[in-house]
Amino acid sequence: MKHNFDEIINRTGTNSIKYDFAIERGKPEDTLPLWVADMDFQTAPSVTEALMKAVQHGIFGYSESKSGYFNTLYEWFKDHFDWRVEPEWLVKTPGVVYAIATVVRALTQEGDAVLIQRPVYYPFSEAIIANNRKLVNNALIYENGAYHIDFEDFEDKILKHKVKLFILCSPHNPVGRVWTREELNRIGTLCIKHHVIVISDEIHADFTYQGHKHTIFGSISDDFLNNSIICTAPSKTFNLAGLQVSNIFIADKGIRSKIRDEIRRSGYSQLNIMGLIACQAAYAGGGLWLEELKRYLEDNLGFVRAFITKHLPKVKLVEPQGTYLIWLDFGALNLTEDELDDLIVKKAKLWLDHGTMFGNEGRGFQRVNIACPRSILEKAFHQLAVAVNDE
Repeated sequence: MKHNFDEIINRTGTNSIKYDFAIERGKPEDTLPLWVADMDFQTAPSVTEALMKAVQHGIFGYSESKSGYFNTLYEWFKDHFDWRVEPEWLVKTPGVVYAIATVVRALTQEGDAVLIQRPVYYPFSEAIIANNRKLVNNALIYENGAYHIDFEDFEDKILKHKVKLFILCSPHNPVGRVWTREELNRIGTLCIKHHVIVISDEIHADFTYQGHKHTIFGSISDDFLNNSIICTAPSKTFNLAGLQVSNIFIADKGIRSKIRDEIRRSGYSQLNIMGLIACQAAYAGGGLWLEELKRYLEDNLGFVRAFITKHLPKVKLVEPQGTYLIWLDFGALNLTEDELDDLIVKKAKLWLDHGTMFGNEGRGFQRVNIACPRSILEKAFHQLAVAVNDE
């Protein structure tokens, strides 16, 4: 590979949430962190070079993107997903979570029902509850080591609670599902039938494993496109979370107008100049870097799969189809949630994401970030094996 993903880069002392805030987050200082979804790899060289040029210029005034920014987005989504976006659809926000909370306020009233599918990325729940909306859960079904959607329950919940909005996680975080076109079609058809608008969080779209293809929800049909808000960002793909930039595509003029009005009410206008620069540079010049990164992640996943089979037979890997986050089932250990937390944190000395963060359906699970140098991953799983096998 041209890029060295084995290099260990010291992130301590950089105000990293992942590495510098163990004590503040209630963890021992010596825990090895494989939790929050950012990577331990330097971003693509095209991004670093563009940011260095901006820093050397030394002026950081009010800024906005010009046509080249959109053109770069257009080429990325056309080349990678066969999806052609229009300039007027684009609404830029400082993050997908910000966008989701904004959409919840713009398109629903207090007390309205919003549907999610737990176990799922926990800010979905926060955006609903914090804005005084009613959270409705169409829990994913876990059987035979895999997850699928209960479509009968999906429609029943919409009807029973008069659901106005559905937040789709695609690819799904934390269970790693890459929804098939057929599954997405069923979702979209039911939502149109019952007048439910779809927020599709596709921030992990660039990470799928062999044999799986991500389908952008709005690309399936014009009806789906005009009934949805497609949330994208370069932050997961190119490790840019701290630069706060996301690209939200809203084809329907009426929906888009309501969301722009809500953004204005929040007092937000232009994005961070560094986020704009990094996003355009990433999509324009980061393709090779990303392809090598994905091969490295495939190998990391292969290591985890083999290690668990040999050394952790009671721990089950929920085979991921996408994302760089894996979902581990510790249910066969028959531990309480407190006992599992004690095993992970105090005995294995690891900082992972506890499954119940994603809803009660995550009991007995842990989410692990494998986007790190192989040596760190090996160390973490050896520590986990010692702890589990001493039980």
